[in-house]
Amino acid sequence: MTSPHQDRPKGPAPAGDGQPKYADRVYRSMAGVSGGVLLLLLAVWLGGDAIIRGHGRTPWLSLAGLLLAVPVVVAFTIRPAVYASRERIRIRNPLRTITLPWSGVDRIRASYSSELFSGDRKFQLWAIPVSLRARKRASRQASRAAAAGDDPFRAGPLRRPNLRPGGQPHDPGRAWSDQALDELRELSDEHPVPSDAAERPGPEIRWCYELIAPAVAGAIVLAVLLAL
Repeated sequence: MTSPHQDRPKGPAPAGDGQPKYADRVYRSMAGVSGGVLLLLLAVWLGGDAIIRGHGRTPWLSLAGLLLAVPVVVAFTIRPAVYASRERIRIRNPLRTITLPWSGVDRIRASYSSELFSGDRKFQLWAIPVSLRARKRASRQASRAAAAGDDPFRAGPLRRPNLRPGGQPHDPGRAWSDQALDELRELSDEHPVPSDAAERPGPEIRWCYELIAPAVAGAIVLAVLLAL
């Protein structure tokens, strides 16, 4: 199950124009991060053992394999995140980062994956995966709570308030990904899209060469060693 990690300030701080300034909300899959850390530990353990104890070409093959595998694992498990502020959204996907003001966002939807549309372009939100299993689990929890006459937001000696890490109430009847997309839609709705296409801000895209370069180098070295 995925869960959000949101950084929220205790209160708004005044910005230079006198308007309140808020810290970015951060959304990421904790299950993906945990799985990535375990994969990295396993790769370092097996690869390090082969480098230290291996003979012949084995240490070099292991080193090239690590050079390829580590950036790929980091890119697809640990790196993905979505940063949302009052002014813009920053989508950190495995191989690139997309920064876009809210006035350039047409809509956000959940299909087979979470998607953001800007004009004729579509960007996936890797950090907010759509999980049918999580939806069914949340629906079952809500049904059981309703059948028992339980209020998930009631605080008392035997129940603590059901809160997200950011301190906001969590609706047990909905999956986290759906609630995260609702929050992003609310931020997007605060900034209408300009009717004039010339005034529409475009996305700023930055490729993650610090992960692409070592992965490509590792793949080339590994292919050369296997071909010899």
